[in-house]
Amino acid sequence: MTIGVVVFPGSNCDRDVRWAAEGCLDMPTRFLWHETRELKGLDAVVLPGGFSYGDYLRCGAIARFAPVLESLVDFVASGGRVLGICNGFQVLTELGLLPGVLTRNRSLHFICEDTPLTVASNRTSWLHARSRGDALTLPIAHGEGRYQCNNDTLHQLQDDDAIALRYVSNPNGSVADIAGITNKLGNVLGLMPHPERACDPLIGGVDGRGLLQALLG
Repeated sequence: MTIGVVVFPGSNCDRDVRWAAEGCLDMPTRFLWHETRELKGLDAVVLPGGFSYGDYLRCGAIARFAPVLESLVDFVASGGRVLGICNGFQVLTELGLLPGVLTRNRSLHFICEDTPLTVASNRTSWLHARSRGDALTLPIAHGEGRYQCNNDTLHQLQDDDAIALRYVSNPNGSVADIAGITNKLGNVLGLMPHPERACDPLIGGVDGRGLLQALLG
């Protein structure tokens, strides 16, 4: 079973994901250059953090036209599992695989800190190992992590039980304290915190392991 990790010009967490998946969890990975269209043989795909295409225009706005993402849309439609972390979350909203948009932090400053979260939903296999209300801590590192959507979209997320994670102490002004959401089917998860940076007890704790292990769930 193999995990594909997309590499855009400007990605800087692709190797972090590979290190966590292979080094901590014994999950084989394969880098996917942004120009590829070949996703055969993959069980899941990760869109990592970073600054795809330099975050020109706005975060994820150029990356959403990458050839690999054309294939990703079909991959998701066929039930393939996709995890978007930080910039990857931004790309998923630009691509339309997840609703809403990520905007500048309320403070207008880049935030880098460990952040307490609660599990808002364990409806999908991403969080089956957790119970609703469980606490976990994951690091964040973003300047445009403020999740925004209109009231209709928020109500739809609530009706679909698609809000996966919430901030305990909202660091960026996200609506409804949202830190991560899934699509209605549940095979796509986008979140601003970095689970790959919390997979080693000596480096950032292990609260991120379950989310990465669920790639093969």
